Amino acid sequence: MKQILCLSNEPWSTSPGRTQQLLSRLRDTQILYFAPPAGRRDRSFRQKGQKVRPNVTVYTLPPTLFPVSEQYSRLFLRNQRKLGRFIADKAACHRFQSPLLWTTSPEQVHLLDHLEYDGLVYDCDRDWEELPPLWEGALANNADIVFAASPLLADRLSPCSSNIAQLPNGVNYPMFSGEGGSIQSDPLPQVHGPVLGWAGVIHRELDLSPILYAARERPGWTFLLLGRQEDNPLLPRLRRQPNVALAGPCPLNEVPDWLFRCDVLLELLREDRPDSDVISGRLYEYLSTGKPIVSMLWPEQVEIFPDVVYGAHDEREFLTLCQHALEEAPGFVSQRRQSYGAAAAWSLRAAAVSRILDTAGLL
Repeated sequence: MKQILCLSNEPWSTSPGRTQQLLSRLRDTQILYFAPPAGRRDRSFRQKGQKVRPNVTVYTLPPTLFPVSEQYSRLFLRNQRKLGRFIADKAACHRFQSPLLWTTSPEQVHLLDHLEYDGLVYDCDRDWEELPPLWEGALANNADIVFAASPLLADRLSPCSSNIAQLPNGVNYPMFSGEGGSIQSDPLPQVHGPVLGWAGVIHRELDLSPILYAARERPGWTFLLLGRQEDNPLLPRLRRQPNVALAGPCPLNEVPDWLFRCDVLLELLREDRPDSDVISGRLYEYLSTGKPIVSMLWPEQVEIFPDVVYGAHDEREFLTLCQHALEEAPGFVSQRRQSYGAAAAWSLRAAAVSRILDTAGLL
């Protein structure tokens, strides 16, 4: 049975991200999953490993008390040695010998010299422009396989590796397809007009201006924002709109009920990622429902799924396309959306990972 050490940049969660979705579906593997600390005062690393699945044990990495730049070589190296010892000790406790090392962030390149492993994977799902490019270049160069979530990411990493496979994000298709589109409960029983919804973390950089404009222009429509809220500058103004519902976060298994309650689903832009071509897992969730989708686009952006997603370049066009989406006749287009969602199922993505790793002799 193959052993995998996963250095994740996301915690193990009831609302799983890309790494968790992929690794939890790999068969015949034993996995030690190392999650990042929640902050400098996080003491979760002192706890025993949590067995979240029969083959997956989760540990939290210790925080570095004095985070320093690489230029302060002695302190920087001491921090990396500390993390390396922690990971190696846990691996020894579980009798891991020469495992596959799965990395998710360029920062993890500094741990390579402190760990024993037999095969290295770098799974890149975003542009790490805030980190030194040399870190990612070195990690990709050392990796046996690089998975890239988009064509632009693959192109950027191509000078560093000849073994790059595109692996887009995915979706829990059975959950979001809804088996016929029926909902278990109505989360908005008092709302009787059209509902246009967005689901996900409301990051500070999320451009909410199209929703604010549309909410003011169409007081008879309800605009739903579902998810955890950060300090977004437009949230106070949206809270004052009587037809905007800020629902807050909810468990993952309740998200489909909210989406099925919507008549149109909305995809917005993040101002800190103007050049990203990574298709979000949220969009695949939308597609799986079969509901009409209106997406904001950057001025020069190529439309994503142009045959099934309405693409708007400004607030007025966004409002117009929302109206068209509300008037869309059910049937063929809805089925085509769901076919895109089905093709992106995490089970299929994980099967592709298994085939690639098996071909490379890593599984």
